[in-house]
Order: sequence, then structure tokens, then C-alpha cells
Amino acid sequence: MTPKKPSNDTLGQSKMDLHLQSQQDERFMRLALKLAERSESLGEVPIGALIVDKNGKIIAKSTNLREKHATTLGHAELVAIHRACKKLNSWRLLDCTLYVTLEPCFMCAGALVQSRIGRVVYAAHDPKAGALQSLAQLGQDTRLNHRFDVTAGILENESSLLLKSFFKTKRDLKKQSKSIR
Repeated sequence: MTPKKPSNDTLGQSKMDLHLQSQQDERFMRLALKLAERSESLGEVPIGALIVDKNGKIIAKSTNLREKHATTLGHAELVAIHRACKKLNSWRLLDCTLYVTLEPCFMCAGALVQSRIGRVVYAAHDPKAGALQSLAQLGQDTRLNHRFDVTAGILENESSLLLKSFFKTKRDLKKQSKSIR
């Protein structure tokens, strides 16, 4: 039997769905960027994360909290996962999407696999620690018991500029403190 080709109506609907998805992704990423800006104002690395359910409702959000809580587990993604699981009273986030301003690291990507997240959308690539596309593809690794869709580069420039500015300021302050001594 020959596979049926999609009709023009189906193709048009798919394009419309992709367009709507893209608009939704940008809207939620803008909210994640606001969280990243808040994170920066708290003296944290400017990363923001939020988790949205299948109906488009935000169920959890977080900034980075590593410095505030003095813990390596204070990544925005991990805090958002914890809050979402608590709110849903379930460790499974199958029908949820994580929006985060920087590609998740190996620790966070592992937590995403374990939480059975449905999809991850991130802004900026992380060539030094990114585990979804830059250094590994944990979201698509067939050796693992769960896989999820990954969309990258949504508002990448905005996120990258925020991160670069933050780290430049940190380096400049460090240089100033050395020159004062």
C-alpha cells in the first residue's frame, strides 16, 4: 500500500501550527529572559527558566539560585523542575515544556530526562557545558529511557548579550579589585 500524501489542507494546518508554536515559543522565552534579568539583579548568572503545561499555562518558574542558596543544585532548570513536580504532585512532566535562556548542562539535562519532560526550548547555545546540542544530545540519546524534542536558538541574541554583559562586568570588577591592591 502506498503511503498517503498529506493534503494541502493538512500541510497548511501544519504550517499554521508551526507558526503558532513559534509565536508561543518566543512569548514564553521573553518571560524567561525577564527571569534571567531578575537573576542578574540578584547577583546570579542571568539564566531564567519556566515550565509550561500542555494548555500553555505556566506552572513553575525560576531564576538561578546558586549564590543565594550556596548550592550547585541552584540551577534555574532544576529549581523550576522541582517546583513543577511539587505543583503537579508528580515527578513526571510528560506534557510540559521547559523554556530556558541557556542550553542546559549535563546535570540539568539528566534531570530533564528523569522528569520525563516533553520538550525543551532554549535560547543560547553553551559550547562549554551544553548537553542538548553543543557537547551532547542527551534529549535524543537512544541509550536513555526517555527522549524529548529540543528547539534551540529562540531569542538567542538577546540571551547571549545578557550573558556576555554579565561576565564582562564580572571580569572588569575582578580586574579593578586586583589593581586596587
